[in-house]
Amino acid sequence: MDPYEAVLDYFRKVDQPVSAGQVAEATGIDRKEVDKVMAKLKKEEKIVSPKRCYWEIKQ
Repeated sequence: MDPYEAVLDYFRKVDQPVSAGQVAEATGIDRKEVDKVMAKLKKEEKIVSPKRCYWEIKQ
């Protein structure tokens, strides 16, 4: 599974807002790669931030 799909899948499974560090730790993907994927997801408006530095899948 490519990093984009892995990160998106993780956001779909988790039921609370998470930080980029938590995503990296849970998926085993390098933090810099997670940051790139999350930037793309933000641009595509697939994730939103309910509070500073924490993200969740857009409902």
